[in-house]
Amino acid sequence: MNFKIKRTELLNALVKVSRAVSLKSPLPVLTGIKFDLKEDCLVLTGSDSDITIQTSINENIEIIEKGSVILSSKFILEIIRKIDGDIVHIFIVDGNLTRIESSSSKFDLNGTPAIEYPRIDLSQTGSHFQLKSMQLKETIEQTSFATSEKETRPIFTGVNFKAKDNVLECVATDSYRIAKKTLYIDSDISFDIIIPKKSLIEISRIIEKDELIDLYVSDRKVLFVINNVYIQTRLIDGTFPNIKAIIPDTFNYSLNVKTIDVLSALDRASLLSTEQNHIVKLTMDPDNVVMSSFSQEIGSVEVNLSSAFYKGDPLHISFSSKYMNEAVRSINTEKIVILFTGEMKAFVIKDMEKDDIIHLVLPVRTY
Repeated sequence: MNFKIKRTELLNALVKVSRAVSLKSPLPVLTGIKFDLKEDCLVLTGSDSDITIQTSINENIEIIEKGSVILSSKFILEIIRKIDGDIVHIFIVDGNLTRIESSSSKFDLNGTPAIEYPRIDLSQTGSHFQLKSMQLKETIEQTSFATSEKETRPIFTGVNFKAKDNVLECVATDSYRIAKKTLYIDSDISFDIIIPKKSLIEISRIIEKDELIDLYVSDRKVLFVINNVYIQTRLIDGTFPNIKAIIPDTFNYSLNVKTIDVLSALDRASLLSTEQNHIVKLTMDPDNVVMSSFSQEIGSVEVNLSSAFYKGDPLHISFSSKYMNEAVRSINTEKIVILFTGEMKAFVIKDMEKDDIIHLVLPVRTY
């Protein structure tokens, strides 16, 4: 293996594929990045067996001799990040010992034979459809936060992607809240899969501009193709619960409010607490909307939401300020509507103008 390449071109590619590498992998070879230099391009692959990211470089590169090697993800990334010069020369000196040099620096890095890297099938098979990349990025941001951090119920650690009749529903829940996003797709395909949150977060980070993404859904994996980047992730086994029966379709009370006012009130109402999921209370009637909290050890706080418009009979409801904050932020709109069915019943938060994103939060009993 012998080639010269523009440093920034290689660095950008390494940053992408290294996102799939776990330095704690029980399989030592997977702590590295596979370099595969072909006649017309350099292919870089990173994987932790759950998620694989592969990209190729065919510009700003001079290919001298084909070859392949596995290099430590941690060290090759830091070397390319800190080495001087615009052009980097990388070649195998002896066996798998790889030299990385520029005009004034030289590094020798012990590599591993490429044949030891697991065979990974990135073939474009399965149900195929397309999404706009920014649409996917927004969907991930609006749902993945509601997944569970606990591994006791694995299906709740991912987002359920369900397609039918040209509609794609993306749902996440940790059993205390639900985030649901609805998208319309051109392909009339059907599938019901659960994608791990970790994989979705890495995909979101790789998306840099608005372009079409090709998705290929199979029984045990899904492949995302973004330009020349391939991201393949395993799926979580199991059946996601049907949440349609949980989300109310009729409401007796509604609160229209500016997003910035809700977030500001939540921030102030949480000041006198050291708890992570600090409980706040909404007291509402047509003339007054107040958010409050109380701590026996610290004190109490009340915030008047004077700009809010409430419709319905007087209502009191308590909930986690953390869950409310994350839901409101993810909707990312100027105004929201909060819909209630009763004091101890789940309530819904959504965009005042659109119905494509819905968040459901369970109330908390405070007596």
